[in-house]
Amino acid sequence: MSDSKRYTAIHYHSYLELDKLLSAQVPRSGQFEDKPAHDETLFIIMHQVYELWFKQIIHEIDSISDMFREHVINEENMNMGVLRLKRISEILELVIKQIFVMETLTPLDFLDFRNYLFPASGFQSIQFRVIESMLGLREEDRLTYNGHSYKVVFTEEQQDRLTKIEEGGSLFELVEEWLERIPFLESKNYDFLNEYQAAVQKMLDREKNAIEATEYLTPKMKAMRLKMLGGTNTYFKQVLSEEEHNRLIEKGELRLSYKATLAALQINLYREKPILTTPYNFLMELMNIDELLTTWRYRHAQMVMRMIGNKVGTGGSSGHDYLAATAEKHKIFKDFHNISSLLIPRSDLPELPDDIEKELSFHYSQSKK
Repeated sequence: MSDSKRYTAIHYHSYLELDKLLSAQVPRSGQFEDKPAHDETLFIIMHQVYELWFKQIIHEIDSISDMFREHVINEENMNMGVLRLKRISEILELVIKQIFVMETLTPLDFLDFRNYLFPASGFQSIQFRVIESMLGLREEDRLTYNGHSYKVVFTEEQQDRLTKIEEGGSLFELVEEWLERIPFLESKNYDFLNEYQAAVQKMLDREKNAIEATEYLTPKMKAMRLKMLGGTNTYFKQVLSEEEHNRLIEKGELRLSYKATLAALQINLYREKPILTTPYNFLMELMNIDELLTTWRYRHAQMVMRMIGNKVGTGGSSGHDYLAATAEKHKIFKDFHNISSLLIPRSDLPELPDDIEKELSFHYSQSKK
């Protein structure tokens, strides 16, 4: 295409297709009443804005997933991935704040047009289900919809789309594979796991001695604190024993593979090393997105409670109770949150051998003239 055609002038109105966009708000109450319910326009626009942001989130997840399908992920792509995850986080912040605008709609105002919405429901948002699936929410981890698969409300074509996403590798699975390939702390003369276990035991012994030596706790309180402190046979066991870790995966209490969990732990423990800073920020953004989705689900549930109380949702779900339950259950990256229970103070970190220290740092040499 010639530059003369590529860079032809275009008007703001045409570029944004505003005629299509601004004619897409058609209140159903106006089709059955002499005068449409005033607040139905707000209700429509709010959900259309949601869908526009969902489209952008899908666009970002698509690009990040493509990066992680490459066997070798370079530093430039990792930085770009972090930036795009941050963009998703900022969009979700906006989506949450948008609820405050929706709550200017009072319950009585909503009742003016609610009957015209049946059986439409936010549960039928194919884009939101695509986002969940692309991130890594599996069907077996979802709440059922009135005893049926969440896909039951979608067309056959939409169901096929969701199935292909599930079979094609979610972002969770791609990140898991990337973590399993990371050789950050491998060395013939260094066993990270043994060094980490010794450091954990040193930390626990010090804290145990401090509890037993204090004069400010009763014997009963000391016993309680010591029980809470745990040991290498409690939550540390999941990373110190591959067999225990895999047992918890079989029980459904963990999802991330043992090897990937070790890599994520190493990234968190040594995150201030230059080579590990970007991977650490990437994992943090995944957790941020999970937290924001949970917050959005919870706020959405509270808004529904405010609007319709304990009434059944327009799509036939239990309304508030169903939405509140998804906020608790539909978490995707909780294994990365669990890493926090395995962290130890910087002062107790095992000292790295020189060869590994060099691998995790940037080294420059100045040539002599």
